Amino acid sequence: MKNILVLCTGNSCRSQMAEGYLYFFAKGKANVYSAGIETHGVNPKAIETMMEDGIDITNHTSNNILEYKDIEFDYIITVCDHAKERCPYFPSKALKFHYNFPDPAKAIGAPEEIKQSFASTRGLIKRYCEEFIKNHF
Repeated sequence: MKNILVLCTGNSCRSQMAEGYLYFFAKGKANVYSAGIETHGVNPKAIETMMEDGIDITNHTSNNILEYKDIEFDYIITVCDHAKERCPYFPSKALKFHYNFPDPAKAIGAPEEIKQSFASTRGLIKRYCEEFIKNHF
């Protein structure tokens, strides 16, 4: 069983979505974790947005990367530039991947515009995760 870590700034939106999709697409072939260089709690709009696509992340928690220092990861995926640039030293032999997804939590505007921002980011993350699993499993 391979171990995947998804890393973001606050482990509240993008990394949580990616964890949900990677777990779904891996179909039991991977342990999937997500963490942040900080912890901001799981964003309720991320939970709602994922539920609209049939992925339940209501029981996810917001975790700090240092909580996983004793796990040997095969893959580490950073999903925002800030985490890639500011991540504390994390010794690992894992293959590292990076994609800077837009942060829907920073969206401003009417509720429908914010909802669309979350849905748009969700779509990008879904496609990325599906391709990642196809290419590495």
